[in-house]
Amino acid sequence: GSSAFVTMFVSPQPVEATDDAFWDQFWADTATSVQDVFALVPAAEIRAVREESPSNLATLCYKAVEKLVQGAESGCHTEKERQIVLNCCRLLTRILPYIFEDPDWRGFFWSTVPGAGRGGGDEDDENARPLAESLLLAVADLLFCPDFTVQSHRRSTVDTAEDIHSIDSCEYIWEAGVGFAHSPQPNYIHDLNRTELLKLLLTCFSEAMYLPPSSDSSNTNPWVQFFCSTENRHALPLFTSLLNVVCAYDPVGYGIPYNHLLFSDYREPLVEEAAQVLIVTLDYDSSTSSSPTVDGTTTGTAMDDVDPPGPDNLFVNYLSRIHREEDFQFILKGVARLLSNPLVQTYLPNSAKKIQFHQELLVLFWKLCDFNKKFLFFVLKSSDVLDILVPILYFLNDARADQSRVGLMHIGVFILLLLSGERNFGVRLNKPYSVRVPMDIPVFTGTHADLLIIVFHKIITSGHQRLQPLFDCLLTIVVNVSPYLKSLSMVAANKLLHLLEAFSTTWFLFSAVQNHHLVFFLLEVFNNIIQYQFDGNSNLVYAVIRKRNVFHQLANLPTDSQAIQKGLQRKKKTPEPISRTNSQDGVSMEGSRPAAPAEPGTLKTSLVATPGIDKLTEKSQVSEDGTMRSLEPESSQPPPEGNPPSAGSDGEPWSGEASQPRRDRRRLSSTSSVGQWTPTPDWVMSWKSKLPLQTIMRLLQVLVPQVEKICIDKGLTDESEILKFLQHGTLVGLLPVPHPILIRKYQANSGTAMWFRTYMWGVIYLRNVDPPIWYDTDVKLFEIQRV
Repeated sequence: GSSAFVTMFVSPQPVEATDDAFWDQFWADTATSVQDVFALVPAAEIRAVREESPSNLATLCYKAVEKLVQGAESGCHTEKERQIVLNCCRLLTRILPYIFEDPDWRGFFWSTVPGAGRGGGDEDDENARPLAESLLLAVADLLFCPDFTVQSHRRSTVDTAEDIHSIDSCEYIWEAGVGFAHSPQPNYIHDLNRTELLKLLLTCFSEAMYLPPSSDSSNTNPWVQFFCSTENRHALPLFTSLLNVVCAYDPVGYGIPYNHLLFSDYREPLVEEAAQVLIVTLDYDSSTSSSPTVDGTTTGTAMDDVDPPGPDNLFVNYLSRIHREEDFQFILKGVARLLSNPLVQTYLPNSAKKIQFHQELLVLFWKLCDFNKKFLFFVLKSSDVLDILVPILYFLNDARADQSRVGLMHIGVFILLLLSGERNFGVRLNKPYSVRVPMDIPVFTGTHADLLIIVFHKIITSGHQRLQPLFDCLLTIVVNVSPYLKSLSMVAANKLLHLLEAFSTTWFLFSAVQNHHLVFFLLEVFNNIIQYQFDGNSNLVYAVIRKRNVFHQLANLPTDSQAIQKGLQRKKKTPEPISRTNSQDGVSMEGSRPAAPAEPGTLKTSLVATPGIDKLTEKSQVSEDGTMRSLEPESSQPPPEGNPPSAGSDGEPWSGEASQPRRDRRRLSSTSSVGQWTPTPDWVMSWKSKLPLQTIMRLLQVLVPQVEKICIDKGLTDESEILKFLQHGTLVGLLPVPHPILIRKYQANSGTAMWFRTYMWGVIYLRNVDPPIWYDTDVKLFEIQRV
């Protein structure tokens, strides 16, 4: 293969397409692997052929696709045919990125090639298929080719070999699970062949990497669009095969610890490839379309039968129509098992194979919840959601200091934001947390809600600077669940008050235009708990009483110019955005390692900015009976500057946020980089007057004198007596009328869709190093950076 490439490279003369002896050199080699092809065909040579003898490169691509089509037609019955198909596969995987990186070549695969008629014969050229379509259909056929990628159902001679066109590929689904009960015998060779074909498919789809990120996320990927259309007769069995292969995978080695050390696991590469192909085919902006989520009546099939048909992308369509409880259970158990895999490592080191594709799994889980509301409700119906929550909190905590894992931090937080919009999530968090996954957080006894708050506190106080845009999201999640939290531990209560202390210093409040929102969020959390869950929350009430000066300082926040200047001066002495002292961290859990920064030189890919919390969510009000109604105005026009929408007495203003230019929206701790903006007395007054302090001030007014009296009467310095008093206290009739519960639910938007596209392809780029399919090609969707 290499020598033929050199020939093309040395003599720019076009070689006739009919010169089979010449072209066959490229795929005739018997013993090659995809790694060999990458070594034998260097990037410089591919680019040279592309520039110097373009007709040869065109013929090579055309001939390679032709061989795949022939293989699919014949059914690949001989070893020689299979070898040719695999070599063409490897060669195309090698060459395609160099076609995509050159704008002049990008349309090449979508042009029609004379003689490649749709009917296969020599019909008129208007019947000709674009090369891309022929390639994709051949790959689809080859993925269900008996004795090559699936078990043959006939136990007989080659004479009666199954005709590949009469095959019902739904009988050849690769793994039991959704809509398929039969688990085929594992076959090492079939798995390898599927993996190579999926690698080629992923490379075809990767044209998306060579287009810059655009605000119009609806521009669909033509490769994905065609492959996931009704033109592909294998769309349903392939979607099901990919999903089932991923969700059925058990890296532990069939349940026996340490088994993976004895057997090499040939399934894992297939599972990774399947997960990557699956998330790319599901790259679909649900905000620009009618929602694919449907509530059809249950029918006998695994997919709902539904009108209207939903999106043209059949993979999205099928995903949104899964509805059987047992299918949901299979998917959820599989995803939870795989996400928990790195945690299992920590208390039984090396007992299981450590998987590396948790980011792909998180994207898949996001798509499932976003496109299939029935799945989302199923997840929240039982405490199984906690099997997703704990791994996510583990990843967030572990990645908080690592610059190269900002994307992982974002997707974890996005998933929790989506879940937190549903009441059931808050309710589930009350389950006691007993799993002892070693994590670099203080030891505590409490619930999953405590775990969530403690991890969020850790991210905010000891994560790196680039996580600041996530603070709004983190606190929105806490606000969303707060009305349902029955009893916070003392550790978590202290963490919330420490955050309030940090965010309400004058220098923090005055140093960026939207920093005060964080204080509003925290006050909303305290108000929700005091109004709706006072009885079990004596720890939080006690913490509020102990830190009462913070609330008084907020109420008396100075608003004159001199005080504002003084507040900003004070900041120069404390460069840290948030002090790490006085948060009473105590000892971290046994066996945990501190969250480490990235190794210098680690590669990472850039991400587009995420939308602000106001674009990311819409406000809903929870009524007495627990139903929600949206509070969003019909027109989504931002309110005029001076008059933010008020959300009831304890609402929070989005003062001036909508009119802030995009680049100022990042929360910054240096005044200079915010540009022209400076805090003014009017600005401070505009939001200070809306601080929802009434409920807390009333609580302090009633309880502080009583607590002080106990201390004097009994000479107490003992917390437990005061807590006992607070446990039995009541504020019924003494507090202001409870405010309505406000939930900020995630709403689909094209900004997030574009973020997911860049994140997902960045992950795929970095994870495909052997062979390095896209390495050193001119990708445009993101930049590759070194930490």
